[in-house]
Amino acid sequence: MTLARTRLAALATSLLAVLLIVAGQPAVATAEENPLAAAFDRAAAEHDVPRDLLVALAYAETHLDGHGGEPSASGGYGVMHLVSNPTNHSLEQAAELTKLPVDKLRADDEANILGGAAVLRAHADKLGLDEAARADTGRWYQAVAAYGNATSPELARLYADAVYEGLGLGIDIRGVQVKPQEVTADRGDLAKARDLNARAVASPDYPPAAWVAAHSSNYRVSNRESSYNIDRVVLHVTQGSYAGTISWFQNPSSNVSAHYVVKSSNGAITQMVRDKDVGWHAGNSSYNNRSIGIEHEGWVDDASWFTDAMYRASAALTRHLCDKYGIPKTRTGIIGHNEVPGATHTDPGRNWNWNTYMNYVTGGGNPPTFTTTVDNATAGQFTASANWGTSTFSSQRHGADYRFADPVSSSDPAWYSATIPSAGTYQVEVWYPADPGYNSSAPYIVATSSGNQTVYVDQRSGGGSWRSIGTFSLNAGTYNVVGVSRWTSGTGYVIADAVRISR
Repeated sequence: MTLARTRLAALATSLLAVLLIVAGQPAVATAEENPLAAAFDRAAAEHDVPRDLLVALAYAETHLDGHGGEPSASGGYGVMHLVSNPTNHSLEQAAELTKLPVDKLRADDEANILGGAAVLRAHADKLGLDEAARADTGRWYQAVAAYGNATSPELARLYADAVYEGLGLGIDIRGVQVKPQEVTADRGDLAKARDLNARAVASPDYPPAAWVAAHSSNYRVSNRESSYNIDRVVLHVTQGSYAGTISWFQNPSSNVSAHYVVKSSNGAITQMVRDKDVGWHAGNSSYNNRSIGIEHEGWVDDASWFTDAMYRASAALTRHLCDKYGIPKTRTGIIGHNEVPGATHTDPGRNWNWNTYMNYVTGGGNPPTFTTTVDNATAGQFTASANWGTSTFSSQRHGADYRFADPVSSSDPAWYSATIPSAGTYQVEVWYPADPGYNSSAPYIVATSSGNQTVYVDQRSGGGSWRSIGTFSLNAGTYNVVGVSRWTSGTGYVIADAVRISR
């Protein structure tokens, strides 16, 4: 980045603010109004990085929380998770690019975001993205993947997909917003990488999970329960992202691992160490020998990571483990990392809701839940025009078949009707089969109490399971709650298969 380019970017930003004020419109957020929003605006302008993409990357890494300059489990700092460890030196790279001291990049949000933008731009430059290419958010996909410094193409894709998922679903946190938007991610060679979201390789011990092996130097091969009895489940919080944790457990320099990792947004699970083998997660050899460790994506001091989808998925796994190995479904058999003798860690921390979790483990279901599933074949609850075809092509389908249609620039949605028992907040999940020929930005319409909201889902990956598209305020009554629109500039067939609404 040249000094001239920096000055021109700053001048352009100032001129834009003046023009907006003259036109009677509010200018971009100032530092006094929202310092975090202003920091993203400034960093994006200075390094010619798409602002919303920069926010989405930070959200996938940290939920825009700098954690007071404290490092993640893999040595990452700040909102942008600038890393300093034996295999990733993005913190030092940011210091070199911005000429800012490392200490400031670690602890100061504005500096950290500026450093993250500089590193992301450097990856784009290395890939040869010219000015025209940089204007297309989808073309940054491989630069985002490089930012994550994954240990394999599969993990690079998992990391970048999580960032682009944020663009499709939208983000609203800490006063920073990204509206849901259509983006066709150009995966390049990474399109050939295995889609870990699709569980192409199932867990050998827990089939709902995917299987990605930890590095062999990060756990000990054993023959439990012959060598040791398994009598504990130990719950952890990753202090980092889902993809980053999986990558860290594959890194031979980490010397740590857990048996399972659970994703925050939708409860997806990856197994990394066989149940029979000894993971290095508890910091106590006796407890490692006798326990199974479950890591949960997030940070102990940030409750926004602990979603209902995560609690439910993790509790189902724990219930399975307790039934399989005879572990009591009590707080004696199910403990936090902080309860291991000699522990120096505090996870899962004060924001972890043990009452909710244990109720899900034991089947108490507190509070009582409402769930309804509507398939494209559910009589009287699915409507679509004759433009929507019917297919049984993919084995990832929900039920006997699913519907498909070409994308068009006109309204022709397929609708799912449901009876909502009472006004309130509900989670909406969608099921679709994934295929490279399906839509890169399929619009899902949710009829909320404040009007229709649209989120965009890349149906080329992550299919064959329930995928949360968010929580929404819904009115009571029977009506068309969720629609799948054909109105998109995304490429490929738009798919309508099934939806699930729960409270």
